[in-house]
Amino acid sequence: MLAHSHPTPEELHPALWRASQLARSAARCVDTGHPALSNQLPGGGWPMGVLIDLLVQQAGIGEVRLLAPALVQVAKRRVVLLQPPHAPQTLALAGLGLAASEVLWVKSKSGPDALWAAEQILRSASCAALLFWSSHVRPESLRRLNLAAQAGETLFFMMRPIAAAQDASPAPLRLSLRPARGGIDVGFVKRRGPQRDDCLFIPLSGPGHATVCRPVPVEHLVPTRALEAVI
Repeated sequence: MLAHSHPTPEELHPALWRASQLARSAARCVDTGHPALSNQLPGGGWPMGVLIDLLVQQAGIGEVRLLAPALVQVAKRRVVLLQPPHAPQTLALAGLGLAASEVLWVKSKSGPDALWAAEQILRSASCAALLFWSSHVRPESLRRLNLAAQAGETLFFMMRPIAAAQDASPAPLRLSLRPARGGIDVGFVKRRGPQRDDCLFIPLSGPGHATVCRPVPVEHLVPTRALEAVI
């Protein structure tokens, strides 16, 4: 008698996976540059074209340095920093491998303006990555941004307060970030795979606040026509 093989959950539908295993990512992924972290993420990296929720204990604890290896990989197109807590520093960005001409700094006058800018950036698919710092976002706005991200393959990270971990989010990947000596502790709030309760330490080189000390000179900022109102 021939043995009948049972289809895997992924073969039945790409949104299904075994709870004991990391899911296969339907999205294209970019290597994080940190092997220990990549091994803990579905698809082995940062998924493109979706919202990635980074819940930080405090802005400026090393989140840009954590993301820098991936940003360098995609920086043939612009990387957008939207509402960073401090003005970016050109020398520090260069030390991470990002030239000033590859980075667009967008500062909005209000929260609604920032949300509008983020949605336009995502829908235009004109930038390789968007890093968006926001203190409070309504659930319907998160859904709009996630849908906008799905229109392209932009790497989209939202940096929000760690207290937002208690709130619902459409993001398929949610990580908490806490400062640690010599690096950062990454917690797995939500991922398509088994629950992990302990944090993963990721070593980071360089001073903790190097990326946000001094402003980028105006001549190095390259505004796009669609964003002139919010830069």
